[in-house]
Amino acid sequence: MKTNVIFLLAFSFCIVSTGCKQQQQPAIEEQPAAVEVDLINDEFTEAQQEIEQTMSDIMQSIKDGDIDKLLSFHAYGPKFTEFINGAPRHGSKGNEEIERSTFEAVTEVIKMDANDMKIAVYGDVANVTFHSDFQLKFGEDLAVVNNQISLLFVKNREGAWKIVHEHHSPLRMGEE
Repeated sequence: MKTNVIFLLAFSFCIVSTGCKQQQQPAIEEQPAAVEVDLINDEFTEAQQEIEQTMSDIMQSIKDGDIDKLLSFHAYGPKFTEFINGAPRHGSKGNEEIERSTFEAVTEVIKMDANDMKIAVYGDVANVTFHSDFQLKFGEDLAVVNNQISLLFVKNREGAWKIVHEHHSPLRMGEE
């Protein structure tokens, strides 16, 4: 008789314990399915449109001669890098000095086209590549800038796209 009571108590405990565990954990079919994100192949069209607007704002700041606004599109810090025309890499300070001295000296923007632009978004990172067709006046001197340009953007905590890397090299027109 004692054995039956002990068995009945142990069996009851197992049933109650199992029932509690089932109530604590939702069934698998009740859990929301994870959304698959393919960073390589997904287009991220909303982010592409944000980058297009950012690029338009960058170009406008140059046309307006608003150097501080131009510089505000950069995420200056220890990770920022830039390559220009095969020169050694430099960081935030070098980029700011070059952009400030160059664009402060522009007296007129004749043409500022970003040809064959491609925007590739990888979540909160985007790479923008294009061929520049810029004609800038420095006093009476005309500078024609036909470069291959890559800009690497990262979306910051505030949701703004900021440049963290620039690469500029001459575009060889009509060459393979």
